[in-house]
Amino acid sequence: MARVTILMAVHEPGPELAEQLASFSAQTHRDWHLIVSDDSRTASARAALDRFEAEGHSVITVQGPGQGPGPNFQFLLQHTDANARDFIAFSDQDDVWFPEKLERALLALKAEDCPALYCSRSLVTGASLEDPQPSPPRPRPLGFHNALVQNVAAGNTIVLNPAAARLAREAAAEAGRILKFDWWLYQVLSACGAALIHDDRPTLYYRQHGGNAEGENLSTRARVSRMRRFLKGEWRNWTDAQLRALAASRHRFTPENRVLFDRFVRIRQAPLPSRFTQFARLGLYRQSRAGTVAIWFGALFRLI
Repeated sequence: MARVTILMAVHEPGPELAEQLASFSAQTHRDWHLIVSDDSRTASARAALDRFEAEGHSVITVQGPGQGPGPNFQFLLQHTDANARDFIAFSDQDDVWFPEKLERALLALKAEDCPALYCSRSLVTGASLEDPQPSPPRPRPLGFHNALVQNVAAGNTIVLNPAAARLAREAAAEAGRILKFDWWLYQVLSACGAALIHDDRPTLYYRQHGGNAEGENLSTRARVSRMRRFLKGEWRNWTDAQLRALAASRHRFTPENRVLFDRFVRIRQAPLPSRFTQFARLGLYRQSRAGTVAIWFGALFRLI
């Protein structure tokens, strides 16, 4: 039986935390334990975690770094056992996992000897798990050409095999502060040639309740909000931060992805005529045509 370490970052959780913990108890794969990094200033998580541990579950709780969700997950990963052969699963505090979530991930990963990342779709719901809607499909291949300009590996669905966990742990230690941790995982593992597995079948309820650190992008309101942030230059700022973190692990990349990374970094600073021409030759893409058009627009106006 494969052993799974579940890493959960929490910050001032509400009553949803108890439901998420209960969904761990209901997993068909039973060999797991939980490590929680608590960024809360209050004891809001303590009662639920104590009850969960009293039920006989293995729970380790540590004080988080207090720098946001990305650094909190980075902190968690760096504090797992470097010598362990555990699979690593990442968890938000307010979702509800389907009972077969871990079992499906391990089944998909078991044939991979090289570093491998598993992720899946989810069902996006309201605060009471009402009106479930599937997250967007991923019709195009996962890889570094996609990862540089889009995150399709939702962190709350990610499971790493032991080889990928070791690679990610070592890269996280050299990266400095990571802003978008799940995007960084997708980027660094794809850059290093890891196997990337996307499960089209949802494995959890992704609850939207107004306090999410990262929200859905299905509704018109969410898409308009993201477009406004894109036009304000937030995406470029995110890309700057991600590239700085990735640069520290450049020596781990495959030769072809090292070339792609260097070209992308240079092109972002190039003058307009050559920037647009060189960008066209990179072959970067998002999962939808509209998204790919957006990155061309972003390249033209220095928004990515």
